Amino acid sequence: MSAQPDGPYGPLIPMPELNPDALRAAVARIAPSRVPALTQHLFEATTNAQQTQSLAPLRAFVHSWAVFVAIERHPERAARLRELERIVDAGEQDPAEAIVEIRSIRETAEAEAGP
Repeated sequence: MSAQPDGPYGPLIPMPELNPDALRAAVARIAPSRVPALTQHLFEATTNAQQTQSLAPLRAFVHSWAVFVAIERHPERAARLRELERIVDAGEQDPAEAIVEIRSIRETAEAEAGP
């Protein structure tokens, strides 16, 4: 696992290794209510990988949950993302700035999540 500083508080946990067990453990620590969704997604990815004889579904699973962990391990980042998503969903104001910031948060998380 590797940690990156996050202001004065730092991340809740280091970035885990990019494998299902490490991601499950990370999600259990930072967002336990999401473990059932992760488990279901892993089951579906495994089934799809077997059916298609391709590792692509498992790679997509790992990437998706690594990005989730990269966002959620930084509480301020996660809260800001949820706030921005509410702005876009509400449709009460021009969402352009919120969309740009959402994209920036996701790009940062994807860089932390690795290839």
